Amino acid sequence: MKPMTKPAAAVAAAMAVLGLSAPAQAHMPYVLPTLFDVGKGDHVTVESAFAEDAFVPELAMRDAPFHLVRPDGGIVAIGAVTYLRDLSIFEADLKEDGTYRVSTGQRLGRKSEMYRDGGGKWVMRGEGGPPPANATSVAVQSATLAEAYVTKGKQTAQALKPIGKALEIQAVTHPSEMTSGSTASFILLFDGKPLAGADVTLFRSAGVHDGRKVAAQTKSDSSGRFALTPDDAGTYLILVRHRAEAPAGAETPWRSYTYTLSFDVA
Repeated sequence: MKPMTKPAAAVAAAMAVLGLSAPAQAHMPYVLPTLFDVGKGDHVTVESAFAEDAFVPELAMRDAPFHLVRPDGGIVAIGAVTYLRDLSIFEADLKEDGTYRVSTGQRLGRKSEMYRDGGGKWVMRGEGGPPPANATSVAVQSATLAEAYVTKGKQTAQALKPIGKALEIQAVTHPSEMTSGSTASFILLFDGKPLAGADVTLFRSAGVHDGRKVAAQTKSDSSGRFALTPDDAGTYLILVRHRAEAPAGAETPWRSYTYTLSFDVA
């Protein structure tokens, strides 16, 4: 597929967020710290956006409940967020040593409709061709969550513990220990339970320059586990999507969940 130009991509992303019809389902949220290991630094600067290519901002993430999970597991607010057209930027104070989780928080977005194709897979209207004549559509709302881990001084593991709600990835291998050529292990969870058989895609930031955007594709096993082996040093992003019935009281009966985890490989 011919890549979109920057203006075209930005328009497509904007249409998706506003709930207009556009082939923008490939867009993903992300958070990107300036450093994943700040040493003795007292803060970290973070950018966040929606993008088609990993870490290439196209539309600022607005209305997201950005926050920081401290090394002891407590949740703290971030600094003021600056919203540009392409991306959002904020600073977060790192007062204690340890590993922090930088999170957009769960953001509810566009509402749309989806239907099951001939193979039983959920398909959003507008993703491909017209739906089958007898397809029954259901209302669905997007729910996006993007996270990354930042370590100050000695690494800790408390902030890596899963929240137990919606779609998330638990890093079994500590992000600070991920190196090129070595296998990193993860567990995919939905509402705190292992999610089996889900598609997992690993993107590499260098792919924007050399054309190898997708570093790996795999599926979670019966216990929700999956493993990835980044070949090169650099920044990576794991993307997982899952469509499921929404919680009681939600605005739509179904939700389309997207989760991304950004990390750096030495």
